[in-house]
This record gives sequence, C-alpha cells and structure tokens, in this order.
Amino acid sequence: EHAGSSFSQDIDIAWISLVFFAVIVAKEAKKRAGEGNSDKSKNKIKIKNKEKDMNTDYVVKVPHMADSISEGSLKQWNKKVGDFVALDEEIATIETDKVDVAVNSPKSGTIVELYAKEEDTVAVGADLFKLELGDAPAGGAAPKKEEPKKEEVKEEPKKEEAKKEAAAPAPKKEEPKKEAPKPAAPKPAAASSEAPAAPVAFSREERSVKMNRMRQTIARRLKQSQENAASLTTFNEVDMTNLMKLRSNYKDAVLKKHNVKLGFMSAFVKASCYALKELPAVNARIEGDSIVYNDYVDVSVAVATPKGLVTPVIRNAESMSFVEVEKSIAQYGAKARDGQIAIEDLSGGTFTISNGGVFGSMMGTPIINMPQSAILGMHAIKERPVAVDGKVEIRPMMYIALTYDHRIIDGREATTFLVKLKEVIEDPVRLLLDV
Repeated sequence: EHAGSSFSQDIDIAWISLVFFAVIVAKEAKKRAGEGNSDKSKNKIKIKNKEKDMNTDYVVKVPHMADSISEGSLKQWNKKVGDFVALDEEIATIETDKVDVAVNSPKSGTIVELYAKEEDTVAVGADLFKLELGDAPAGGAAPKKEEPKKEEVKEEPKKEEAKKEAAAPAPKKEEPKKEAPKPAAPKPAAASSEAPAAPVAFSREERSVKMNRMRQTIARRLKQSQENAASLTTFNEVDMTNLMKLRSNYKDAVLKKHNVKLGFMSAFVKASCYALKELPAVNARIEGDSIVYNDYVDVSVAVATPKGLVTPVIRNAESMSFVEVEKSIAQYGAKARDGQIAIEDLSGGTFTISNGGVFGSMMGTPIINMPQSAILGMHAIKERPVAVDGKVEIRPMMYIALTYDHRIIDGREATTFLVKLKEVIEDPVRLLLDV
C-alpha cells in the first residue's frame, strides 16, 4: 500500500510539472506573437509616415530677386491648379522694375493652390503657390487624352457632310431675307471691309494701356535726371572713312576666327575709354557733397527691347580688346531679344553710350543715366561734302553728342572729350599705339 501511494504521488507531481511547463510555453509563444505584431505595426506606421512625407504640401514663396527690388507684378502663370511640375521647371514670370524674373519650382509635385492672380503685385517672401509633393503621374494617362482627339477627327467628316446638307436649302431661305429690312446692317460691314482706310482715318477711339513696371521705372528715372542734373549737350562730327576701311578689311577675318561680327560700337567703346582716362571727371559721379572718381570704366550700352530701353554694362571695358567688346555686346543683344537679361547685367556703370543711328537719327540730345555724369550719343552715318586739304570731298560723316552734368563737368572738359574721341575714331591706329 505504501508503495502504491508513493507511485500515485509521483504521477501527480509529474502531471503538475507538465501543466506548469505547458503554461510557460504558452506564455512565451504569446509574448513572441505580441512582439511580432508590434514590429508589424511599427512597420505600418513607418510606411504611413513615408506616404505622408511624400504627400506633404509645400508652399513656394516669391523668390529674392535683387537687393533693390522688394516686389513685382505677376505677369504670367505657365501652369494651373492640378498640373504636375518637375524640379526646376518654370512656373511663373514676375515683372520687376528692371527685368522679368522666372520662378522655377524647387521640388516636384502637383499644384494644389495659387495664391496670386496675373497682374497682382507680389512681395518678396510672400506665398506664391502650394505643391503636393510626389512623383510624376503614370505615363499611361497621356495617351488616354489623345484617343478622343482621334475620334473627334473621325467625326469631322460627318459634321462637314451635315453642314453641306444644311447648306443646300440655305439659298432658298436667303431670297426672302434679302427683301426684309434686317440685312441692311451687314451691308455697311461689307463696305467697310472693302475700304477700311476711310473709317480708320477718322477714328476717334482711344485705348488706355497700363504701363509695365520697366516703362514706369524708365519714366521716373529720366524725369529724375532732368530735375537733378544740370544737363548740357555739346556736339562734334566724325569722319568715319578710316574706321569703315578698317572694318571692311578685317570683318571677314574676325568673323572666321572669333565667330563675331566686327561693328562700329567696339571702336566707340574703346575710344571712350581712351578719352575717359584723359578726363576722369566725365567718368565720375556725385555722392552727397563728394565727387567719386572711378579708376575703371564700366560702359553701359543702351539696348532697345519690346518693353523699353535697358543698359547692360560692359565691365572693365578699358582692359578689353575690340573683339572682346563685340562679343560682350553680342551676348547682351541675344539676351535682350530672348528676354533673358538679368538684374546683375544692368547694375553699375560709369558711362553710357547710346546709338540712335541704328534707327536713322541724325542728331539728338541723350538724357544722362543717373547717377552717372555723362552719356555719349552716336548717330547715323551720312555722306556729306566736307573740306579736306583745301578740296571738297564726299565723306561718310557722323554727328556725335555728349550730354553732361555741368555740376561736375565743365564745358572745357566736355568739349575736349569729344575732340579726343574724334581724333582716335578718325585715326584708329592711335588706339593701338595709345598716343
């Protein structure tokens, strides 16, 4: 009996141990399952966060344009709400007092909101538009839009047939209309189309067009120049014979070697630098009660654009060659035509040259480009009879004008400047020999 009871106790103990072991194993399995679920939930959270980051809205602000520019006019939106834009893609154009500034997208995404309308004034740093960041839409979306276009093209013949059918009975209906008084209105229109000159000649219509920012700035600065400077203009004339020969002899060689056309502007730029060295007051400016003399020559060259006159600057022109000056002018000309002149191209300048001769001007009095103190005006080249060594000869002549600020430049200096300019233009070799 004692042996049987001990055996039953051993069985109970074993059974209890087995149950206890099973409980421990179950808890461990449950714990591991919980850790796995938490890892999965963490991964899901990370994925969701990534998705949120990809779909985060990003507000693009009006960019910094220049130290002197705090606002501009929103001239044009190149994109609309719902359009996808790539990184660095041009979104809008802002018109400033000097140039048009392109606004490029700093990130890729879809436009969800525009904060300004065209012609609105926008300040630097203000919100311009909002992007929903993300990748470009699937490429399959584009062809879907093209399919209906093809269908529309196929439907056009049907529409044309219908129009032809409708056009057949039309003549029958037109006969009674001619008798009615209503057709009297289109008859004058037909007469005006046949002879448009008559009503246009006596037109009394008026149109009001808002001045763009560049034109407003030009008007303001020109008026400021007239009010502040003691402007005076002196004239002279230049015989262009030798310079024209020089250009004719070497223009093909210059074009072949340097890929730039040799014009007259480079000679006048270099001749101005030569004269400005001799007469530094013409290259100076007034600041308060002081005169600032420049030991370098930055020549502002007047360039006409559809929006107005701009004056890009040829920096350190005194150290440049004829070809280098021509290349610089050609680059600015191309930028002006494409509307790509930057604000940095227009800043500064110590002396200005304006060539009204390209438009056929015979003589004029240019206005000083403040804060400069003088401006040289070139004019058209015309053949005129002149006295040469006691004989009358026909020579290609140009009138030149210097408008100067009499507060800083005396008449003697202004006249001497034009005389020295005339001497080196009529004998270009002196520019090479520096005599």
